[in-house]
Amino acid sequence: MLTIRFSRVGKKNRAQFKLTLQEHTVAPGGRHVEILGSYDPHSKQAVLKEERIKYWISKGVNPSDTVYNLLVSKGIISGEKRKVKLPAKKVEEVPAEAAAPAEVKAVEDAKPEAPKVE
Repeated sequence: MLTIRFSRVGKKNRAQFKLTLQEHTVAPGGRHVEILGSYDPHSKQAVLKEERIKYWISKGVNPSDTVYNLLVSKGIISGEKRKVKLPAKKVEEVPAEAAAPAEVKAVEDAKPEAPKVE
């Protein structure tokens, strides 16, 4: 399945991205079918091949969430933006009753035994 996604290029701490059309199983910097544009996130400047993007979307190619949001903001496609942020990791809470005996045991093991005086 083909997808439109970003491929990072540019210097360290100065990222720029190419919009590439490639197989979804290929690494983002790997072999691509076609380059559909570029995007500079620092200056918010995008150079996009609108006709080719619309052509590929009409053929059933799915853009990544971030590319989809860029295309919506530039007016190439219509729709609402998608949420991209990853959900926060859930921390498993241990009940206080279960944690207390382990802590008490650890404290008892740490105490040195006093020598016996006869």
